[in-house]
Amino acid sequence: MGGQIELRCRCGDVRAVVTDVSPRTVNRVICYCDDCQAFAHQLGRADLLNRKGGSDIVQVAPSTLSFVQGQDRIAGVRLSPKGLYRWYASCCNTPVGNTVSPTIPFVGIIAQAFEGGTSAVDDAAGPPVGAILGKYAVGEPPVGSTGINLSLILRAIGKVLAWKVGGKTWPHPFFKREAREPIYPITVLSREQRDALRPLCGPRPAA
Repeated sequence: MGGQIELRCRCGDVRAVVTDVSPRTVNRVICYCDDCQAFAHQLGRADLLNRKGGSDIVQVAPSTLSFVQGQDRIAGVRLSPKGLYRWYASCCNTPVGNTVSPTIPFVGIIAQAFEGGTSAVDDAAGPPVGAILGKYAVGEPPVGSTGINLSLILRAIGKVLAWKVGGKTWPHPFFKREAREPIYPITVLSREQRDALRPLCGPRPAA
């Protein structure tokens, strides 16, 4: 069994707890995709991206994440009608989780949202195990981030399958079990709104 780590938004109004956190039980990757970059820019939180536009994401089982305060401040956005559900604290625009749907049981949480930041995540979850979608990086793509990383793909698939078989989809922090509908309000960006964010994202030369 892993340990417990707290999650909080920047202003402290939204708080949560993630249980069973260890290098064995979670998956931590750096994602350079343009959608993760666009989401940060949409929130006005480009400070959460690394210098090449990467997001440090800790993927956890849905049932291990429980909000304990500020649920009325949680909202979601989708960059397109079929895009990821990207949840954030509306009080200070801190991302608090990315999900596909209850069918694919995982929640991706940006490392800076955890109490103590990336150093606390290092202690609990270990360092990132890899990087993905480096073709969208700002400047030169990080080494090892652009090709097909089979071991990383298999690790992520293995985690999701284990969570699904192990009954760790429910209770889900963002979806109602019976209706499979989002608990919190969702905004879907228009194509024009998404396109307006694209020039802020990679791939492009470093500033």
